[in-house]
Amino acid sequence: MKFMLLIHQGSAPTPRDPDAWAKLSDEEQKAVFADYQAINETPGVTSGAQMQPPEMATTVRVEEGQTLTTDGPFVEMKEALGGYLLFEADDLDAAIELAARIPAARLGGAIEVRPLVEW
Repeated sequence: MKFMLLIHQGSAPTPRDPDAWAKLSDEEQKAVFADYQAINETPGVTSGAQMQPPEMATTVRVEEGQTLTTDGPFVEMKEALGGYLLFEADDLDAAIELAARIPAARLGGAIEVRPLVEW
């Protein structure tokens, strides 16, 4: 099965927020980088990409044939996606195990595991 793991950053500190990131010890910061590297090297993982912050988003809707754009995200900032990755695994349990290794899951965010439809 193929799964998409959507990384909801939540309040997890990242290097983009120097004040929050500085609250982690040097050891914790190194562990976050090492964990992401190990995840990207896990068999079955296809690295995704880190996204720009939510305020860089443009939301697109079509109403009555007109394309409407809105600056910023559609969801509240705390719910915004920070990135994603793809994972091919035997079952949901394996995907959940991988999701639990993503640093954002333990630092104030959440990981949404969603099976992909295969045609």
